[in-house]
Amino acid sequence: MKNSTTNSNIKKSIAGSKRAQLWLYDNYCNAMFTVCYRYLNNTEDAKDIMQEGFIKAFKNLDQFNYTVTFGYWLKRIMINTAIDYLKKQQPITIAFDEIVLETPDTNDWIIDTPVSKAQIIEAIQALPETYKLVTNLYLIEGYDHEEISNILNIPVKTSRTQLHRARLKLRTALETLYHEARH
Repeated sequence: MKNSTTNSNIKKSIAGSKRAQLWLYDNYCNAMFTVCYRYLNNTEDAKDIMQEGFIKAFKNLDQFNYTVTFGYWLKRIMINTAIDYLKKQQPITIAFDEIVLETPDTNDWIIDTPVSKAQIIEAIQALPETYKLVTNLYLIEGYDHEEISNILNIPVKTSRTQLHRARLKLRTALETLYHEARH
């Protein structure tokens, strides 16, 4: 039901209906704020970037082709808008040693300590900025290293290295958290 209502409101928005745009905004703003906040970790910046993302989406709504859900399409716009903002604020710099490090392409994200989803998200937010970006894009958004490379303008090898180092930092942080909670 929501899909047909969404599609109807997309068509009405393209035709210029402000009411339809408001419906789309109201139904997707909370989820899109969460996406923006995950990258910016600041409420005001996340609100601003979410607004900017909605403006971009509404300007380009005629390019939505219905092959994916509107939420997925909108989420990609929000992610790209947030990353563009971060690049303008602080250019993403890569340490030379990260480029040359060979890392195994592993999907071993299992840790031996019980932790909550909130604790994992908090630990990701505490990572250095470049690690956090790659981790969010890989784990939460589901991008592969080639896509991350294109989004962040970094070599694929660097994406793998940063993810590997982020995984090690996350494992250490979560195990430390678990052991502190037990004592």
